[in-house]
Amino acid sequence: MRKTYKYRLYPTTAQACALAEQLEEACWLYNAALQERRDAYQRGGLSLTYYDQANQLKDIRTAGDLGLANFSASQDVLRRVDKTFKAFFRRVKAGDKAGYPRFKSRRRFDSYTFPSYGDGCRLTGARLYLQGIGHVKVKLHRPIIGGIKTVTVKRQAGKWYVCFSVEYETQPLPETDNVVGLDVDLLSFATLSDGTTLDNPRYYRKAQAKLQRAQRRVARRKRGSHNRRKAVVLLQKAHAHVQNQRADFHHKMARTLVNTYGVIAVEDLNIKGLASGVLAKSVHDAGWSAFISKLAYKVVEAGRKLVHVNPRGTSQTCLCGASVPKTLAQRWHQCEQCGLSTARDYVSAQLILGLGLSLLGLT
Repeated sequence: MRKTYKYRLYPTTAQACALAEQLEEACWLYNAALQERRDAYQRGGLSLTYYDQANQLKDIRTAGDLGLANFSASQDVLRRVDKTFKAFFRRVKAGDKAGYPRFKSRRRFDSYTFPSYGDGCRLTGARLYLQGIGHVKVKLHRPIIGGIKTVTVKRQAGKWYVCFSVEYETQPLPETDNVVGLDVDLLSFATLSDGTTLDNPRYYRKAQAKLQRAQRRVARRKRGSHNRRKAVVLLQKAHAHVQNQRADFHHKMARTLVNTYGVIAVEDLNIKGLASGVLAKSVHDAGWSAFISKLAYKVVEAGRKLVHVNPRGTSQTCLCGASVPKTLAQRWHQCEQCGLSTARDYVSAQLILGLGLSLLGLT
């Protein structure tokens, strides 16, 4: 399996300036490659490939037109451009909204990658050597398990990070017969089939007043000024704090479920569709999609089973099979046929569990 470890970097002032310059060079190369592809197509209908552009790198570096120190990192920038165009043509072919690749601002180009560990980057104790930068202090708050494949340097909210993509062998947890169904909701984050309710922390809602003040501070500053850039960094830090809080909650909740249950059944929701209506802010605040993604890889890592079931009818059906129509505002389940009277989310979680077990052939 592949996993990414993210650590904080603490560069000196000179190293931070050098890292910013490296990012600017990577951004320049990205935009130049994009411009070349666009011009080639407009002039003669030619479609350039990654290899067409990569073959020019040696001459560009020899002429001194590119300051990105590592040759492999320069190649990775061109691969990024190639992936962008491949995704564009795939969307065109599928009839989706295409979204032609756009040029990147140097203030929005925030990462570059060393595609091979040891080629221009290596860990030496609590220091990370980066070609063209030197040895940068890194906070290794947890050990790296597995073999490092790629190294990505990232700038986020005025801070520097390094991401190690590693390949490792999974270590399954001891088997358990415990099973659970999970019904996500907006009032509570989720309800389990055993009746447990997981509270919804609503980190964005709680931080909304602070975010609004930070956004107003940006709006009052003159565009292009140094004070506006400082205000933007403060806004980025406020959003990053909310994002980190939500991710921490998701990781801890997913780990608890994976350690406790051998089979976990969840709804296969159209979250993108739900996030486009009047409940968009609440859906984004809960972060169901990110939670399911974290739960999915932890399940594979631990040797558990995750089942996605069709959500159709799970909130409108009783355990006895009778139809019990309810509006979104009705939070109580009352079946006239069997007399079951309980919370609707608890019934939905049990139905989801039953559907998940039936898909696995366990019931």
